[in-house]
Amino acid sequence: MDSEAVRQRANDLPTEPGVYQFLDGDRVLYVGKAVDLRDRVRSYADHGDVSGSRSERIRQMVAHAREIEVAVTETESQALLLEANLIKRHRPRYNVRLKDDKSYPLVELTGHEFPQIRVTRDPESGSTVFGPFTDRGQVESVVKALRDVYGLRGCSDHKYSTRDRPCLDYDIGLCTAPCTDEIDRESYVADVGAVERFFGGETGVLTDPLRREMEAAAEAERFERAANLRDTLSAVESFQDASAAAVNTADGTRRQTDVLGVSLAGDEPTVAVLRAEGGQLVGREQHTLDAPEAVPEPATVLGAFLPQYYAAADLPDVILCPEQPAGGDIESWLEGVGVALRVPGAGREATLVDLAMKNASRPARDRDETTALAAALGIDAATRIEGFDVSHTQGRSVVGSNVVFVDGTPEKSAYRRRRLTETNDDYGNMAELVGWRAQRAQAGNDDRPQPDLLLIDGGHGQLDAARDALDGWDVPVIALAKAEERVVTPDRTYNWPSDDPKLHLLQRVRDEAHRFAVQYHETVRDDVSTPLDEISGVGPETRKRLLGRFGSVEGVRTASTDELTSVEGVGEKTATRLTDQL
Repeated sequence: MDSEAVRQRANDLPTEPGVYQFLDGDRVLYVGKAVDLRDRVRSYADHGDVSGSRSERIRQMVAHAREIEVAVTETESQALLLEANLIKRHRPRYNVRLKDDKSYPLVELTGHEFPQIRVTRDPESGSTVFGPFTDRGQVESVVKALRDVYGLRGCSDHKYSTRDRPCLDYDIGLCTAPCTDEIDRESYVADVGAVERFFGGETGVLTDPLRREMEAAAEAERFERAANLRDTLSAVESFQDASAAAVNTADGTRRQTDVLGVSLAGDEPTVAVLRAEGGQLVGREQHTLDAPEAVPEPATVLGAFLPQYYAAADLPDVILCPEQPAGGDIESWLEGVGVALRVPGAGREATLVDLAMKNASRPARDRDETTALAAALGIDAATRIEGFDVSHTQGRSVVGSNVVFVDGTPEKSAYRRRRLTETNDDYGNMAELVGWRAQRAQAGNDDRPQPDLLLIDGGHGQLDAARDALDGWDVPVIALAKAEERVVTPDRTYNWPSDDPKLHLLQRVRDEAHRFAVQYHETVRDDVSTPLDEISGVGPETRKRLLGRFGSVEGVRTASTDELTSVEGVGEKTATRLTDQL
């Protein structure tokens, strides 16, 4: 496209907020957001880029583009979120991209003959996508209500293609089972159209049938069903308003300052975020970006970082920057949600910015660890590591944990846990846990990104069990044995020095998986009975302390009187009863 073509396309655009995309056929070259779509797109013809200079990068992008697509949003905040999600999804060549970005969930209707509906952060090419939405729990409730009314399938392609009879979703009314021809395509497509109209703003296509069913349930004196439908109806009615409020608004409760520093040294731009609360520094993060230019300006880096980072992070009261970010709508957006953006020239705030600049220039230790670990193991990367552990009491209350570390830091929102089959078989338990993760990943039922490495708490036996359970899931897997802190791989065993940063990273993942498993096990264990419950003088708290101290009922049984009485709440009489009755 040339300047005149861009100008003509801009003349046809609305003056509302939204997101625009420069396209070369099916390939997305650039994604941007705008308070006024017409003015912003026209600026590419009149002024080049957003800062006013007609850079070579922008000229190349416009020259390669064949079309400009736009999506109108209700608010600037929603435009910011949609831009961040589209950048994550398409990874456009001409955008500066936050490498460790996150995104809010979307609702996807896949492009299949019988579309699947699902909540995802990574939609497939060719899908119809709605969102983004800020409350995953709420959007999942709405999608369930839509499936309850219209019966759209939620299963993966693998399960859909292998059915010879309807599944449980058909029996409970969540799916009309197109997989076994229980519904014809014309009727199914009509139901898909109703769902599309709902996300387009026609709320009645869902609230009306829900209200009718609620009233019928109440009239039939099925009051529990009527109450559940009432709650669902309330959630649906508030959904459209809630989805428009894309990110945090000023609520008077934030008392936080984020201080940003930028470094252009090395191969990738780096942004450091120092977090201050009550005048005290309470956190430090470091993030890298992919940039289409060899040496982008700091303002360009900040302009790209701010919307992508704060699309998934809590907004502070104040953001301090070393210079004004590129993109005038960023400041207006932040002002609209109650966040002050400042470029301090002197005083304590300027000192904090200097400190952030120094932090941005420092090597990122955690990423150095992951790079070194990947090199040592001969794998492509170790940026995203998932750790697994199993906890149980003599085969009872068996649970498994699945934790996630990104760039050496726990990502607790991605943690998962699971009840396992009650058996005193450590290898079998680990195989069941890893097999569950692998099956979900291959079926498309786990919305977390593909890990670079799996870490098993254990030795050769647990590692072999985990590898067998992968069942074709192509992810490297290793184990870390507690006794000698040796790293066990399918090919060899490493005995790294105790001060090796690579080992420290694996230990952090292993220990966190263990902590998370034990924490869940204690919760589950407290819900089941043990022989300790039959002993006078042993209440729930004392039982918990005994099991925590000795690990199992068998451990309590073999403990001496002195060891038993060392536990808080256990006197000599209770210790004697424990010894006699166990």
